[in-house]
Amino acid sequence: MLLQRPWNWLWLLAGSFMASAQQEGDFKSIPLRTHTLQQPYLDSDMQSRWFDFGGDTLVRTDSFIRLTADKPSRDGWLFSRVPLTATNFEIEVEFKIHGQGNLYGDGMAMWITKQRAQPGKVFGSMDKFEGLGLFFDTYKNNRPGVVFPYVMAMLGDGETEYDKGNDGKANELAGCSARGIRNQNFPTKAKLTYFQDKQLTLELQYKTEDEWTPCFSLPNIKLPSVTYLGFSAETGELSDNHDIISVSTKNLYQPAGSNTKISNKSPGTRPFGASSEAREGGGWGWFFVKFIIFGLVVTGAYVGFTVWRSQRNRSRF
Repeated sequence: MLLQRPWNWLWLLAGSFMASAQQEGDFKSIPLRTHTLQQPYLDSDMQSRWFDFGGDTLVRTDSFIRLTADKPSRDGWLFSRVPLTATNFEIEVEFKIHGQGNLYGDGMAMWITKQRAQPGKVFGSMDKFEGLGLFFDTYKNNRPGVVFPYVMAMLGDGETEYDKGNDGKANELAGCSARGIRNQNFPTKAKLTYFQDKQLTLELQYKTEDEWTPCFSLPNIKLPSVTYLGFSAETGELSDNHDIISVSTKNLYQPAGSNTKISNKSPGTRPFGASSEAREGGGWGWFFVKFIIFGLVVTGAYVGFTVWRSQRNRSRF
């Protein structure tokens, strides 16, 4: 039956291909190698092509990038060499905060800022930054009623100082308690998703492996158009190991023709969508899908015609 009607199986094949493509969802991603870190971290010259590091940072090519060791008065940093210019992006970082003592500090930070590689007093990096600072604060200075460790976001304008004495209380854009991010028997993960002018979302994985816990979701967030991705950490009289294990960054875009929108009115919901710039850029992805389908159709037609012709020739004899 299939041999006699080659177009039947051809359309079934094309239909299944289209269904599988749609099941992947409306939003696609492209890995950004320039902002991704994986073992062994360094190239043959013992340098990183895409990242600089300094301070007390130590690289173990088989394990981690240690921003600070579990020793007092340490600070270290790690910053991308090229700017992060993606309109919409997702950054997933795997890290571990751990140490020997029952008293520990101070914490680490993730940066998406116009400045880069400038040591300072805010978790090992500069104060008065412009852009986003995401702080994994493990030591409580003066925040009554807040359970630590605490994860907090601050949107810097380049002039405002971080309220260090009160653990950033005056600067807090959003945050959540994350009591289990220290001394877990598996690495912690943080996933930050940003859609320009639409939504900023943070999820954490620290309670159970492969289980994401929402931390915050904010609408109408605008970051500088050109920023650098970085990480830093510091210890004072109290200390901890602050280890970066891997960083994965993806450019997010919405293929042309997708109708999914981002809701920027409900900060309690996860954002799914993309800006107009990303939708325009997504046309190439859909073009390749159509090109592949066209190739399948042409190939199927040729095979079907060949089978039909051979059967016709046999029927004559």
